[in-house]
Parts: sequence; structure tokens; C-alpha cells
Amino acid sequence: MNKLLFLFSLMIHTQLLSASELGAIDIPQMLEMKNRQNALIIDIRTEKEWAETGTIPHSVRLQFFDSRGSYDAEQWLSEMEKLRTSPNQPVVLVCRSGNRSEKAGNLLVQTFGLDNINHLQNGIQPWIQAGYATTQHCPGLLACKQ
Repeated sequence: MNKLLFLFSLMIHTQLLSASELGAIDIPQMLEMKNRQNALIIDIRTEKEWAETGTIPHSVRLQFFDSRGSYDAEQWLSEMEKLRTSPNQPVVLVCRSGNRSEKAGNLLVQTFGLDNINHLQNGIQPWIQAGYATTQHCPGLLACKQ
């Protein structure tokens, strides 16, 4: 009985600790999270990158890093919070390769204490390589790159 109680309390403690960790998810997990939990998918890349590859359908474009690698986390967080339907809505950050989304996600989790923050491992590249559709984004350009 004591072992069972110990294991149960350990499980609860572990879940509490992991609640404020950045989740690293793959494409099937992201799709399931979107379908079952209405996850907010945010593409944090630059406008140039959006034009080059398109974005994941139904994702929101909200650039995190500028072309020099600088960012205003508080401003970005303010914009992101306007997009969330609730404080518990899962968020999935997407970049080109997974590096920037991991950095941004860790900042949101560790500095601002946000929960339900995830990033798409390896970024949008596997999405494109697998042949999933993208939504084109070509402001001010004559034509998108195909």
C-alpha cells in the first residue's frame, strides 16, 4: 500500500513538474493536438521564409526573431495571448528547422512560466518533405516560389 501511495504521489509530482516544460512534438502529434484540443499553431519564421515555402494551413504567422536574430519577447507574448482562445489552449511553435521554435518556446516556458507550449521538432521542413500542403503567403511579391 505504501509503495502504491509513493508511486501515485511521484506520478503527480512528475506531471506537475512537466506541466511547465516545452513539449517537442512531431507532425502526427501536432495534427492530433490541433484536431482534439484546438491547438494554436504559430509560424514564427520571417516573412521572406513564409513566401519561400508557404505555411502550414490554419497556422498563424507571428514572427518572433527579426533578420538579425533579435526579438521583443514581451511584445510577441502580448500578440500571442490575443490569439489564444483560453490560457490553457495548447500552442505549437513552428520554424524552419526546429531551432528557433525551441529557443522561443523555452523562453516562453522558463521566463514567462507559460504552460502548454510546444514546438514542432525539425520545423516545417519534414512537413514539406512529406508532401503536406502549405498555404502561400506572398505580400508585395508578383508570385510565390513553388
